[in-house]
Amino acid sequence: MNSRERVSISLDHQEPDRVPLDLGGSPTTGMHVSTVYALRQALGLDPPGTPVKVIEPYQMLGEIAPDLIDALGIDVVPLNSGITMFGFRNEDWKPWRLFDGTPVLVPGKFNTDPDPDGSIPMYPQGDRAASPCAKMPKGGFYFDAVDRQEPIDWDNLRLEDNLEEFGPISNEELEFLRVEAERLYTKTDKAILANFGGTSFGDIALIPGLQLKHPKGIRGVKEWYICHIKRPDYILKIFERQCKIALENLEKIRKAVGDRVTAVFVTGTDFGMQRGPIMSIRTYQKLYKPFHKRINEWIHEHTSWKTFIHSCGSVEVFLNEFIEAGFDIFNPVQTSAVGMEPSTLKSKYGDKIVFWGGGIDTQKTLPFGTSDQVRREVHERIRIFGPRGGFIFSAIHNIQPKVPIENIIAMYEAVREFGKYPIQ
Repeated sequence: MNSRERVSISLDHQEPDRVPLDLGGSPTTGMHVSTVYALRQALGLDPPGTPVKVIEPYQMLGEIAPDLIDALGIDVVPLNSGITMFGFRNEDWKPWRLFDGTPVLVPGKFNTDPDPDGSIPMYPQGDRAASPCAKMPKGGFYFDAVDRQEPIDWDNLRLEDNLEEFGPISNEELEFLRVEAERLYTKTDKAILANFGGTSFGDIALIPGLQLKHPKGIRGVKEWYICHIKRPDYILKIFERQCKIALENLEKIRKAVGDRVTAVFVTGTDFGMQRGPIMSIRTYQKLYKPFHKRINEWIHEHTSWKTFIHSCGSVEVFLNEFIEAGFDIFNPVQTSAVGMEPSTLKSKYGDKIVFWGGGIDTQKTLPFGTSDQVRREVHERIRIFGPRGGFIFSAIHNIQPKVPIENIIAMYEAVREFGKYPIQ
């Protein structure tokens, strides 16, 4: 059984030969570049000092290269646009070092010149004539979005201002996706998880418009969430227009990539916090669910792709809503949040939605536990989520910097040991 078959069988809620494994298939199942470097060194894949590519600079995610995929037994590969969240392409690689000394390669338009305070500003589309859209603090591991919210004329809001980043997909981009989908499908046996963009309604990571040189409209986190209460009809109009554009683009993308894609990352909007939902079910039903349903219905009617929703936090109360909206896959399965107990999730929803994640607690166990504790937790999660399929093993969200490499190795060894069907 190859990787593509293994993932597809599990997505159909059946048991393959072993639990499928993802690392780096999506923007929420990756690994910080410093940890990728340390892992590659520990596995003997590179001579010391060999840099690793930063493929998503906002989260500083490292490339999960084919040799690492083979070494760990990963079953999923990503199909992305090749354009970063800052609006420049992953090309013209150049060397740089993180604050901790890790050698990396960054795209040519990635700014490496620090400000006087030692922080690293990042510029939209790599244009230093624009104001910085994000900054990495001195000694930091990530970029923080810069608040560029301009004064808002609430009486004269323009829908176009919050739709500037959405538009018809270019022929150049379509050709890139066509070629890359063909390459991944024919040159690997992996399941392809695509992220085409444009279908994530209200994702707070995207609202600031990091790729825009001069974002207009409602771009602040506080202002955006206030509008959920004070101006819901305005948000509905934004989403309606965005949805129309997204469906038109999906039709073109479908013609370009066909059924080579196994699953598609539809949305990364978070609906939960650590202790509870971030909004009411009624708000989700009014503002988000109609558009999730339209996107999912189109995908299911016109393609063989499975649909993937990422939502952090305590969202058990939303799972029936996600299922009714047509999502096939739920990620990251944040089991440390209130109400997200693994056995409850599996028993209530395991035959209705696939759990892609939930494999190890990345807040406590993986960074701060012992290797034995990691092994026990991985075994327990596989024992709970694995039976009857419907489970793709992945850490809960991206694996962070400074995680002990012995714990990461213990995690993958435990997946290899305990992930064979029938689950023991």
